[in-house]
Amino acid sequence: MKFRYIGKSGLRVSPICLGTMTFGTTTTKEEAFKIMDKAYDNGINFFDTAELYPVPPKSTYWGRTEEIVGEWLKTKQRDSIILATKVAGAASGWFVPPIRHGLTAIDSFHIKKAIEGSLKRLGTDYVDLYQVHWPDTVVPIEESLRALDDLVKEGKVRYIGTSNDSAYGLTKANETSKNKNLARFQSIQNNFSLLNPRFLDELGRVCQEENISLLPYSPIGGGVLSGKYNSGLYPEGCRFSAYAKHQNPRVQAQAKRFVNEKTVEATKRYVQLAKEYEISPVTLAVAYSKHFDFVASTIIGARKIDQLDESLKAIDFEISKELFNKIEDIQKDILYPMG
Repeated sequence: MKFRYIGKSGLRVSPICLGTMTFGTTTTKEEAFKIMDKAYDNGINFFDTAELYPVPPKSTYWGRTEEIVGEWLKTKQRDSIILATKVAGAASGWFVPPIRHGLTAIDSFHIKKAIEGSLKRLGTDYVDLYQVHWPDTVVPIEESLRALDDLVKEGKVRYIGTSNDSAYGLTKANETSKNKNLARFQSIQNNFSLLNPRFLDELGRVCQEENISLLPYSPIGGGVLSGKYNSGLYPEGCRFSAYAKHQNPRVQAQAKRFVNEKTVEATKRYVQLAKEYEISPVTLAVAYSKHFDFVASTIIGARKIDQLDESLKAIDFEISKELFNKIEDIQKDILYPMG
């Protein structure tokens, strides 16, 4: 296992991180324990959760995932695990979270309320990496960073990170931390995959120049890169099959973003490429997302224990120059499949 450091922090993590967003809804507690045990036994030391989880978010069960992770954490030595969680993003953003009566903000009050709740549910007195789930478009970044800096000084949080942010947002935060001598974002957790390589356009440069690590999520495109949508139909029991029938237009739009003519055609080519190299398309997709030098750890997910196998094989699989060139050829032919 080749461990990597997150940003300029002391967090030494496995190149694959286990995401937990389905634990408590489509994944039972019993199955979640099996999944986490298997990941841990295979050398994974990095686990990511959020106060908002599980998904889909609801006011009746938010926080359940942290409770499940917290129960499991008691079965392991705490300092053998790098634990990450998130404060829910601001209600001024793309989505109003069903937390704290839909009044969330990345201000001192909500940050401190959020960490208190997360620590209690997780059954620990500190979090290794505390992340902003998505940016606040109203509260000044200096106020947010000062509140997060307080948590670091209090020992409740070791390091901080952001998520679903832009090149401007990450740069603004980084420069504010420098100028005000505040704890800085060591990581950014954004969507990045064979189907969505937009991070390379600008954010990749920011991460390289400033030594900030990407923690890519959805490396298999929400399951699309497994090839299961390539029949032209929405298979039963799959996430985007449900999203396509959802009453909320925003949810329907997400299904179309992940499953459309361009993503299906690109996936078809990646499946063929994976066969050429005698690996599964899932292994190829996860290996690609951890290939870049600014990536510390790729976040994988699993609803069932057997879904882990092909992702875990990517730990030891390296993308060769020849294979990378073939991937780039597909990306040039089908530009930005997810838009």
